[in-house]
Amino acid sequence: MVIIFDECHRSQFGDMHVAITKSFKKYNMFGFTGTPIFAANAGSGGGTNLRTTEQAFGDKLHTYTIVDAITDKNVLPFKIDYINTVKSGLVEDKQISAIDTEKVLLSPERISQIVQYTLEHFDQKTKRETSYQHSVVVNVPESTRNRKQQEAISQKKRVYGFNAIFATASIHAAKKYYEEFARQQANRPDDKRLKIGMIYSYGVNDEVDGLLEDEAFDAEELTPDARVFLDNAIADYNAMFGTSYDTSADKFQNYYKDLSMRLKNRELDLVIVVNMFLTGFDATTLNTLFVDKNLRAHGLIQAFSRTNRILNSVKTCGNIVAFRNLEPETNSALELFGNKDARGIVLLKSFAEYYDQYSQKLAEFTERFPLGEQIIGEEAAREFINEFGAILRLNNILTVFDEFAEQNPLSERDFQDYRSIYLDIYAEMRPRIEKEIVNDDVVFEIELVKQVEVNVDYILLLVEKYRAKKGDGEDKEIRAEISRALASSPSLRNKRDLVEEFVDSISAKSDVDTEWAAFIATRKVAELEDIIERENLKSQQAREFMNSAFTYGELQTRGTEIMKILPPASRFGNTSGESASDKKRRVVSVLTDYFNRFFGLSES
Repeated sequence: MVIIFDECHRSQFGDMHVAITKSFKKYNMFGFTGTPIFAANAGSGGGTNLRTTEQAFGDKLHTYTIVDAITDKNVLPFKIDYINTVKSGLVEDKQISAIDTEKVLLSPERISQIVQYTLEHFDQKTKRETSYQHSVVVNVPESTRNRKQQEAISQKKRVYGFNAIFATASIHAAKKYYEEFARQQANRPDDKRLKIGMIYSYGVNDEVDGLLEDEAFDAEELTPDARVFLDNAIADYNAMFGTSYDTSADKFQNYYKDLSMRLKNRELDLVIVVNMFLTGFDATTLNTLFVDKNLRAHGLIQAFSRTNRILNSVKTCGNIVAFRNLEPETNSALELFGNKDARGIVLLKSFAEYYDQYSQKLAEFTERFPLGEQIIGEEAAREFINEFGAILRLNNILTVFDEFAEQNPLSERDFQDYRSIYLDIYAEMRPRIEKEIVNDDVVFEIELVKQVEVNVDYILLLVEKYRAKKGDGEDKEIRAEISRALASSPSLRNKRDLVEEFVDSISAKSDVDTEWAAFIATRKVAELEDIIERENLKSQQAREFMNSAFTYGELQTRGTEIMKILPPASRFGNTSGESASDKKRRVVSVLTDYFNRFFGLSES
């Protein structure tokens, strides 16, 4: 018998381990963990003499530390902010005083300051201005319930930014934070309110010497006050998502799974926890941990590691925002689970180091490629792409630092113009890239360009300004701003003619949003009808096929549905020499371009 345990630091120090070893006579046991229990971080509880991972499983066979994982780019490094919340005076962004009394830490003034800081910095920490394609489950309740569970249906959708966990020291603290977030968000517009969930359970969630105990799913043993509060928080969740959970046994487990999936979907912005979700839970969309609890050793590394799973080039690190003085314990944990030099690899460099690199590269780049001068020759174009790509990568890292917004030496207007040039070169080189003619020395950071792009809502705001200023001289500058924004946006470049035609046709008094919706609806129908006629498609089936694509956010080019819209064709070719497979490829390409052109443009 071979028995393998994952996360073996969590469950192998009690009666179960003893029972297993007594029940089997011939066995081999293997344990995997990223945070083994050493003598230095062993707990004092449990009913057996087992205290360390080595006692439970024997000598180590192999070591692969967090330092190795970050060096190999299997996980991301961390960026840690230590926020002062107990020193008299205003909240500061660096070293926190080590005053650790319940009265001070749970004072209304301190909690109010922490919630205010979190709300003010949330968009920046979670990169809420960025967007990316993400696979989400669209039938969450049906695919997560215990009974009559359905298979999860996933679809690609564009989501904005990442999400976060807020870790508190106790159920009492979690309740206070939940109430304060609700109070401070009450006057925010609906589209600016964070979607906040909360979860805790009986007993083990309260703070235990900075170590994280195993999760429990027992809400029925909570004190009456704690259970009523959690039921009310779950009712808020139900109102957000149209669900019907509560703290009864089955429904609470379903709530846990539903909440987990919505975190992974990026449907929730923030979840307030005590211990839950701080070990063993992975969501690639999670990039920030706000911490107001004591953590140490494996509990600290486990909690921090919820944030550093790799997703895309926009997510460069796991953000840790600590409202307590965790720096000594962080240094000790990195030395325990890495080595004495781990800080230099596991933690991001300082703002000053990145900023100096950025400023120097930017100065050299703008001198080499001043705006307004043409880039001549392929060698110069390659140089532009590589140098601007390096600037994009540094800019992306710097955006997680609070200080950067006010110190960026590159204006937004110049940044737009350079992105536009970058995309022009990309469009020119793309056919050769797809045919693998361009060498590996040219790397396009299109995902990083997309993260700073504008959206249609922003363009419509500019259109509103343009119409208001039309004829007074300022309208020309606004018109130029619209063109710059369109040229610098990867997703709007193929819609540029639509927007510019709309701007030229806008009437003097009608509502811009209404007129835009009518304009897009008309053009969308007209262009599809043109494709149907040009490609000789089956009209009703083609309309239904595209309606389904826009509804579900994805063009289904595999399977039988695409074949239903094609005209009858010989497998070996028609009079023009085009085979059925060639016809299908061409129609798929045309409809993909059409879908990308109109997807995401408002019709209502």
